[in-house]
Amino acid sequence: DKATDPSIPEENWECIQRFCEQVNADPEGPSLAPRLLAHKIQSPQEVEALHALTVLETCVNNCGERFHNEIAKFRFLNELIKVLSPKYYGTWSSEKVKSRVTEVIFSWTVWFPQEVKIRDAYQMLKKQGIVKEDPKVPEDKILPPPSPRPQNSIFDTDEEKSKLLARLLRSSHSEDLQAANRLIKSILKEEQEKSAKVSRRVNTISEVSENAKRMDELLENYKRQELSKSDQDTLQSLFQRCEKLRPLLFRLASETVDEDEALAEILQANDKLTQVLGQYRQVVA
Repeated sequence: DKATDPSIPEENWECIQRFCEQVNADPEGPSLAPRLLAHKIQSPQEVEALHALTVLETCVNNCGERFHNEIAKFRFLNELIKVLSPKYYGTWSSEKVKSRVTEVIFSWTVWFPQEVKIRDAYQMLKKQGIVKEDPKVPEDKILPPPSPRPQNSIFDTDEEKSKLLARLLRSSHSEDLQAANRLIKSILKEEQEKSAKVSRRVNTISEVSENAKRMDELLENYKRQELSKSDQDTLQSLFQRCEKLRPLLFRLASETVDEDEALAEILQANDKLTQVLGQYRQVVA
């Protein structure tokens, strides 16, 4: 009640933090808290509903996997949907509250992609025309770190950033939570760049392997003078493509100097490429 008190216009961060601590301390906390928060979010008083949504998002930040599992159930999601639906409270809920609820559900589809029910609930809202377009989440929006995180994530491997993030998320000051949000976004950008680099490496190695294998087959037929005109054209195209793949492999190797296993794969692919290009020059050129 104190954390969502409508008579206080500003968020009471001390009470919000204490609420989160109680959720974590009580074995029943993660299952009881969403029910209490749903009741407050459905309040006809706008300030109370908005405070409750801030408490909900702070709990998502601080209360771990059991809490995440509860909010991802249809039982809880339906309570949020009632705030938006004209069949329930949507006709008298304020636009500000409805906009915030939409933002919350949308942000969860991004942060918890493994939770199918959240995605289904959001898609249903779009299908029914209750949500017309994806909201643009403000820069200072409090976002939870994604959970569960992939193994070897930057969240885990960069110990300094991980400690800083944990400290910021424990803070009761709104500017620290905004700083945490910015840090999460920068870490995720690094994670996406890392993922793109891995994807480029895998795709390039796969292309080298397939092209080298096909060139080997065509060169064997060429030696036996069993190559049609179209196969000769294909062989020449493969040679030209493999020539272009060499500098790509060198660049990938320079990006991967700290990863022994990946570097070994790249060097192995380069050996295949060097061998087949040498064979082409010897047999055809």
